Amino acid sequence: MPTNRSSYNRIDRISEEVRREVDRIIREEVRDPRIDGTFSITRAEVTRDLRYAKIFVSVLEEERRHPLMDALKSASGFIRHSLAKEMIIRQSPELIFQEDRNIAYGAHIAKVLHDVGADQLPPPEEENGDA
Repeated sequence: MPTNRSSYNRIDRISEEVRREVDRIIREEVRDPRIDGTFSITRAEVTRDLRYAKIFVSVLEEERRHPLMDALKSASGFIRHSLAKEMIIRQSPELIFQEDRNIAYGAHIAKVLHDVGADQLPPPEEENGDA
């Protein structure tokens, strides 16, 4: 069965709009002390039937991760309701918040490489003007 690329493009556009709008709602409308600016909504994946949207959240600080995820799950009904008012779609998707550890993992790998490289590299040679 051939795929309908235009329907995928539509879902991609809706997913990006959901990501932007959920981020805005969380930052501007949700009032919970566990939610602060130390997170990123990295992407959203909306199902083709628009019933569900996985919202991927990245948090670099380990100690902030669980309280933030709990706060987002607690506020998901409010966020969904606000999303329905802002977006013109058939139905507002049920929001499923999921941790995105890719950025934290990348930062960890960069730190490990830096630490290993700092111990293994010889000290830089001074350049002289004769070269």
